[in-house]
Amino acid sequence: MRTVLHGDVSAAARALLAAPPSERESICLQMFNEAQLAHEYTSDMGRLHPKYGNGSLMAVAYIRRLADEPSFNDLQYCECFEIVLRNLIRFNISQRHN
Repeated sequence: MRTVLHGDVSAAARALLAAPPSERESICLQMFNEAQLAHEYTSDMGRLHPKYGNGSLMAVAYIRRLADEPSFNDLQYCECFEIVLRNLIRFNISQRHN
């Protein structure tokens, strides 16, 4: 997966916010897997993945429905942001051990 920036986390959190709460964790994991797949494809083939784009978390978030971006006063959005950050930490730890 490409380097993750604030905009990537925000886009992924907005995709989660638009999803039912019971599906958010699995959707987040799916976005991380799709971004990694696209990054590997882009590196190997020298072109964008036909479905998942450039290997960024933002690209795979944007293929989904996104909620309007609320402020951090919205507790559901904060929870979605937290889900993305928690999974980013896990992803980074797993990449260091591979």
